[in-house]
Parts: sequence; structure tokens; C-alpha cells
Amino acid sequence: MIYTVTLNPSIDYVMSISSFQEGVVNRASQTMYYPGGKGLNVSRVLTKLGTSTTALGFVAGFTGNFIKEKLLEEQVNEKLIEVEGVSRINVKLKAKMESEINGTGPVVSENNIDLLIGQLQSLNEGDIVVLAGSIPNTMPSTIYETLMSVCAKNNVKVVLDTGGEMLTKLLDWKPFLIKPNHHELGDLFNVTIESTEEAIHYAQKVLEQGVENIIVSMAGDGAILATKQGTYFAKAPKGVVKNSVGAGDSLVAGFLAGYSKEKNILHALQNGIAAGSATAFSHDLCEKEEVERLLNEVVLQEVNLEDIKK
Repeated sequence: MIYTVTLNPSIDYVMSISSFQEGVVNRASQTMYYPGGKGLNVSRVLTKLGTSTTALGFVAGFTGNFIKEKLLEEQVNEKLIEVEGVSRINVKLKAKMESEINGTGPVVSENNIDLLIGQLQSLNEGDIVVLAGSIPNTMPSTIYETLMSVCAKNNVKVVLDTGGEMLTKLLDWKPFLIKPNHHELGDLFNVTIESTEEAIHYAQKVLEQGVENIIVSMAGDGAILATKQGTYFAKAPKGVVKNSVGAGDSLVAGFLAGYSKEKNILHALQNGIAAGSATAFSHDLCEKEEVERLLNEVVLQEVNLEDIKK
């Protein structure tokens, strides 16, 4: 079973407008509402792809009820813990330029956190936990370390999708998978990565720290997968980008769906790139049929590390 943890879920309120002006009334041409949060996105895509998943985390108030209702509609299994307050609303404004205003979430008590820890303590070897997103300032900054220590005791694999100083600290826990973009990878080493060769070089350094797999997103150019089995470059399919929200989460979900089915790391990568691309080419998260259509358009190439060193 693949579990996702979303500490601060949201309603993503997406508004499309031809031209936005400050100080006047603007009218949206289209509005959409989705359950939001990186972990929830992963669970939503996994469910679409037919892979067993359970969404964990915290919700609150009438917005929390909406999130749970939408997950139920999509048949996403959830064991979200209800807390006091109101889950946040994140506004995504799609005009000539895309802008976001993210709301604040509810306060989560120590007792609430203990309930989440208890859920993870019941997991078994073979399960996978996805820790995705930033840590809200209403929770201890060490919460991910606490959750990863619980998983380690039961030999549960952890996928870590976060960035910044937090990612640097958590590498010591040797996660099963991390997914930085090339900017975030550079931040780990205080460098600016400007080429695929540089990204591969620093991905190898991450492997040396004990991380099992690292996917480095190179935006529309594709992605790099570095593992102990080898290093590979995946060229993304071509298409019209309609949506930047959730593409990275879809990549993670597609990778895990492929891995759980065949335990083949290359099939997992191909599936992940197809899922991420399918979301980028859609208005919401990808659909299974589109992922399957794009699979054959994902070109994989093994990287000769000796060539990189020259």
C-alpha cells in the first residue's frame, strides 16, 4: 500500500481571467475547485492509475469537509484526521501570468500529531509513505524527521518531495526516492546547475549519501533518474502545457504506480514522465488513458558516467 501524508491540505480555487487589473472588479471566465496539497495530488493520481493508496494528514472545518467529499467522489481512500479550525483555500489565478495566493491552515495539536504517528506505526515492510510539501509553521519543524524515524523502525520506504534546508537535513534518513528540480538540487550544494551534465554530477553525489533513487526534473526537457543500477535520461513528450499545478506530484505518483506493479525502475520512470506530462497537458490532474497514450512517447537513454567525467 502507498500512503501519502499531507500536513496542510487545501481547496485549490482556480480562476481563469483574460486580463487581471488591480483596484477594479475582475470577472473570471471559468472557476474550478479541487482538493489540493502535494500528497493528496499523489493519492488522486495513484487512484486514477488503479494503484492502492490511502491519504493521511489533517483537515478542518467546512473546507475540510469539502476536501473529504471530493476525495470520496474520486474514490480516493483517506484516513484524514479532523482538527479544529478551517482548512486553507489556495487561489490560483490564471491570467496572462499565473499567480497564486496560498491561505493559512489550522493549528494542529500534539494529540493530533500523535494520532498521525500512530497511523504510521501500524504500517509494515513493503508499504511506501510519501511525505510531500512544506511544513506549516503551526507544526514542529522536525515533524518529517519524526515521521521518517517511525517509518524506519518498520522498514517502510519513504518518498520525500520537499526542498530547501529541510531536504538537506532529511537526506541522512536515506529515503527511497527524492524528486528535486535542478534548481533545488543545486541548492543542496550551494551551486547553480545550468546543464544536464551538471545535474547528473550532483545527482551522483546525492546517491553517495545513501538516497536510493533521485529524479531530477529538468522542466520541459525531461528528467534524470540516478540509481545504483545506473543513470538514465528521460525525454518528455511534446505537447501544449495548460497546467503547471500537480505535474511534479503526478510524476511521483506515476513512478510509484509503475514501480509497485513491476518493481522495474525504468518502467517506473517512463510511467512517471508520462503521468507528469499528461497533467501538464490537462486542466486538472492526468487521466489513465492519456498516461497510457503518452507512454511510448517517453524516450529513455542510459547515461555513460565516464563521458560525464571527461
